[in-house]
Amino acid sequence: MQAKIDRHILQRGAGWHTVETPLELADTLSELTVDDVCLIDCATMWLSNHLLAESDLALAQDRLLGAIADTAASVVVVSNEVGHGIVPENALARQFREAQGRLNIALAAKADLVISVTVGLPHVLKGQLP
Repeated sequence: MQAKIDRHILQRGAGWHTVETPLELADTLSELTVDDVCLIDCATMWLSNHLLAESDLALAQDRLLGAIADTAASVVVVSNEVGHGIVPENALARQFREAQGRLNIALAAKADLVISVTVGLPHVLKGQLP
């Protein structure tokens, strides 16, 4: 995971400030200003961290959604669609799949713009590109 993070930091370049926030993303968002643009990369990893930490997922999701709504910064959220495949046999994987679906639905409901990218092709699902 650290190698992946390091690769992302290198690809983004020096103009980006990276904050690693495995669990307390809501706290990080509360510190941002109107001049900030925040890229959350990604909601799927954040959810995985909470699931493995045995957090109250509904509470964590509510805190995240509230923090996104309350922050003065512009926020872009990257997430993964995990519900298009087969239903996993593993109970933890099924729990994750369902929780990710609920999180994606909640994020999309609050978003002004939702874009799905499949095989590198963007599809606007909600809103208008500027």
